[in-house]
Order: sequence, then C-alpha cells, then structure tokens
Amino acid sequence: MTFSICVRERYTDDEGEERTRFGVAVTTRLPGVGTLCPFASEHGAVATQSLVNVDLGRKGIEYLDDGLAVDDALQSLLNADDGAPQRQLHGVGADGTFAFSGEECNGWFGHVEGDGYTVAGNLLTGEKVVDATAAAYEASAPGDGENADAPLAERLIDALAAGHAEGGDKREELHVQSAALLVESTEDPPVDPYYNDLRVDATETPVADLRETYEHAVEGYEMAMERYEDAYDEDSMDEAE
Repeated sequence: MTFSICVRERYTDDEGEERTRFGVAVTTRLPGVGTLCPFASEHGAVATQSLVNVDLGRKGIEYLDDGLAVDDALQSLLNADDGAPQRQLHGVGADGTFAFSGEECNGWFGHVEGDGYTVAGNLLTGEKVVDATAAAYEASAPGDGENADAPLAERLIDALAAGHAEGGDKREELHVQSAALLVESTEDPPVDPYYNDLRVDATETPVADLRETYEHAVEGYEMAMERYEDAYDEDSMDEAE
C-alpha cells in the first residue's frame, strides 16, 4: 500500500565537523501513514510497510540507537515475527543498508538498495515506481548530483514525486491519501529545522501537499531564526525582541 525511501548522507557542518544525516519519506493511498511507517534517529532510518507492524520500526530504531548494524537489527526483528512473509522492512544505518520484501506482499512489490539508500514499495502500478524514486534521489545525492545542496527533506519529496509520477499506489479507488518525512542528524543545532518532520495525514494530493507544507515550514523556520536566533543561541527569552 506504500512506497518509501530511506537515506544516509555524510556532510560537513558550518563548523567544519563531519556529520551524518538520515532521512525517510513515504506515501500511500490511506490516511495517516506518518503515524505508522517512517522512523528515524541520529543513528539510522527505517520504514515498515505492507501489512504494517509498527514495532518493527520502533524497535529497529531502538536497536540502531543501541549500536547494532542495520542488517543485524532488522533481520533479528523479522526472524522473531510470524508475519514476516507479509512485511516490507527496509532502512539504513551508520554503515550499511537493509531491504526485505516478504513473498506474501501484494503486487507489484519489490525493493532496491543503492549507495546509502533503500527504496521499497507494494501494491504499486509497477517496478518503475521504485526505480524512478531511486533514480530521482541518486540524481540529487551529494557529490555531482543536481540540486545536491538542497536540504535532504526537499530532495526526499522530489524522490516521492518521481515515483508518484510513474503511477505510485495502484488503488485508484482510494482517494484519501497521505505522506510524511523525517530527517535526523548527528548535528545538534539550537533549533531543529521545522521542515525535517512533516506529515500530511488526509488529502487527495499527498506529495503536492507535502511539498507545500515543506515550503511553508522552511519560510517559518527562516523567519523564526531571523527574529529569535540570539534567544535560541543563549537559550533565554531575554534575548528575544
């Protein structure tokens, strides 16, 4: 019922420190996907879907936070899950990727693993949805990618949009849809950017609405930082106008 992407990127912050960021974005033809499927922390990103088992996402992130490798963490959860043949579970950790599509998922279903990312989907119009999502991310990835300097949240939306343009979820009779994204980083800014944790819970145009929400969140964050940056830096409202 879903397609999603999980990403790991290395970057250098404004102080010259080497950092890692993780992101996950997802969309489906049902409401409230952001409450069920995407999970992220400063140690990794995970998406759980198909016949959703939310514990796979929650515990997967907990295991990554405890220092387990992503393949060990997620495979151990699947090994203990009687419903594993109906699950899709994928994600990225500090040094690896993992993707699983159970043989009882509904078609079209499948996944791909790339350099620092995973994409998976089920109940899709076809394989092109996953391939287009992956290709769009690769085209914007750090390095030589076009738009690589854009925030990861923006580029995750672009990746969802590419998959959606190829047909996305095939259940056209379901008009209530949703989308969500999460981005976490090893960096610790005074204020986490508002645009790194967004959900559109019930709409007919989830990816377009997620993009509009993102644009408003970026504007709001920039306005807040312009007005209250000193207060945030000092952790005191005495510095606020």
